[in-house]
Amino acid sequence: MKQLSFSFMALMLSTTIAQAACYADYKAKQDDPLRLHYGVAEVRGDCSVGSAESQLRDRLAGNGWQLLNVLGVFDDAGLDERKDSAGEFFLRY
Repeated sequence: MKQLSFSFMALMLSTTIAQAACYADYKAKQDDPLRLHYGVAEVRGDCSVGSAESQLRDRLAGNGWQLLNVLGVFDDAGLDERKDSAGEFFLRY
């Protein structure tokens, strides 16, 4: 029974870690006329810069934006401090 309980706790912990929120902050542009923006977006799945780049490139392109770079990825702890800077592009894409 003790082994079963330990296995269950380990499974729950790994599930919680796998479902942890992940966000990326990025810079994007539009041409003609030139427009730039800083934004914050949720990243699904792998919480890495590479995954964020792949996801954001497609999301932004759908609205005529070109991803310039992903500045980094972070969890819920870094979300509030970026809200004002991202403005209308906070969790938009």
